[in-house]
Amino acid sequence: MLALYQFEASTFSEKVRLILDYKQLPYRKVEVTPGVGQVEIFQMSGQRQVPVLKDKEQVIADSTAIALYLDRTYPDRPLLPEDPKSRGLCLALEEWADEAIVPKARKVMVGAFKQHPNFRTALLPASTPEPLRNLVGALPGDVLNLVGTGIGFGPDDIKGAAAALKQSLEALCLMLQGSPYLLGNQPTLADFAVAAATMYLKFPASQYVDLPVGICGKGVPGLADVPEYQAVFDWRDRLYQEFRTPRTDAPPSAAGTSGPTPISID
Repeated sequence: MLALYQFEASTFSEKVRLILDYKQLPYRKVEVTPGVGQVEIFQMSGQRQVPVLKDKEQVIADSTAIALYLDRTYPDRPLLPEDPKSRGLCLALEEWADEAIVPKARKVMVGAFKQHPNFRTALLPASTPEPLRNLVGALPGDVLNLVGTGIGFGPDDIKGAAAALKQSLEALCLMLQGSPYLLGNQPTLADFAVAAATMYLKFPASQYVDLPVGICGKGVPGLADVPEYQAVFDWRDRLYQEFRTPRTDAPPSAAGTSGPTPISID
């Protein structure tokens, strides 16, 4: 069976999970512990980043390389269009999702975390003690702003990211007019890359990812709740319903949860 070495909350890991589900390939998740767990990733792949896919003796790092490997090795349900122009657009859109939408989505998520206490507490695990939950919700946004300033997550950085994402969402709405998917009547790598990239703008309404139950359906105010952008999230949620396998295990706070397999380093 394929093994996906991942961070559960990673958008790049989610892109690969979407592709694996779309291609109907069984796999097991191996959750990598940040830091110590990445030593094993380095020993396996020569680099420390996830996701990494292991297919028997083959080890593939990087979500794009994994996607292209899966398309070559398991050609059913192809990810790339045959038409050269559409193929080029598909690869360009995937690059745009990875390099432009994902980093900006992280920034606006941090901004929402700082400024909206209800959203902030929804990101906490359900098992978080109530006093700690209240403390996190009560932290002033100005205090949290000081934490991000200077490392690319200050108020001006977040404002700029939000403005760029508005333009991206407008562009996606235009691409989806009269078409069920970004490049026509069949989903492609572009669809799965963009869908995963929007996870931090608005989480899917159902529990596809092992994250706190309270964040399902929640999103960044000023982006996720704007009616003009709803077509993007409707498309993304339909893509999930059609191709993403929902979790069938218990929520992460419940006893006996069967989540990702953890890595342990002796």
